[in-house]
Amino acid sequence: MQLRELETQVGLPLFDREGRQLTLSTAGEYFLVHAKRMLAALKDAEGFMDSFRHLDRGLLTIGMVSTAKYFIPQLLARFHEEHPGIEVRLRVAPNREQLVTMMKEGEVDLSVMGRPPREIATRAEPFAAHPLVFVCPPEHPLLNIGHLPVEALAPYSFLAREQGSGTRAAMDRFFVEHHVEPNISMELSSNETIKQSVIAGLGLSLLSLHTIGLELQHHLLHVLDIEDTPLMRSWFVVRMQSRQLSPAAEAFRYFIIQHGESHLLTHDALLLGISRPGPQA
Repeated sequence: MQLRELETQVGLPLFDREGRQLTLSTAGEYFLVHAKRMLAALKDAEGFMDSFRHLDRGLLTIGMVSTAKYFIPQLLARFHEEHPGIEVRLRVAPNREQLVTMMKEGEVDLSVMGRPPREIATRAEPFAAHPLVFVCPPEHPLLNIGHLPVEALAPYSFLAREQGSGTRAAMDRFFVEHHVEPNISMELSSNETIKQSVIAGLGLSLLSLHTIGLELQHHLLHVLDIEDTPLMRSWFVVRMQSRQLSPAAEAFRYFIIQHGESHLLTHDALLLGISRPGPQA
């Protein structure tokens, strides 16, 4: 019955039948060759997955832009539960350009970044959405209006990341696309400094939603409801094409692609739910 079902699915006779004897037909012989290949590939895949599950030692060096430090440790904690024998070292680069230098010099196995480099040969795989939002301090006048056109930002001072930062590149591109000239009053190389400066009332800024969780939860910052925002980018796990990944690095690459999106989606939904108060009376 199983053989007849297989023939029905294939749509060809796989056996020649003479009485109670079965011999492979020509189609059956070709099918058998491919079936053996598929079974061998399946066995290889099972062995590969099993090696991930039973990694008991190794060293992994992960490079990341500073914005990623707000969520990578949580993912690493989950990874460590599955692979407690792997030693992980984190290298936080102040900006994208310095992380690219680390990659060139072989200082990291994998990198987490929002804008993969084009100047070197890499393999970049997206694993999660990366929303960027405009933020303001509490009681800012724009909060009284609700949904705003991009032009509404023009009169206000902006605190921007330095040139070379992925966030700065995204902000510049956004304003160019909307034909708005931002009033950039300060350039700062630290997300933390920018957040504290916005809270102090020194200006508005564009920041990754993944960097402002605590400030939103404690109502120290608010997200402005600006047209065409959040700016949706992607997080990538990146490696040099010329280098073979170690089993430990391959295990983390597989882990972050499998779990990174669901982890950040939960985080983002919570924050966006509390980040935009209605117009104030």
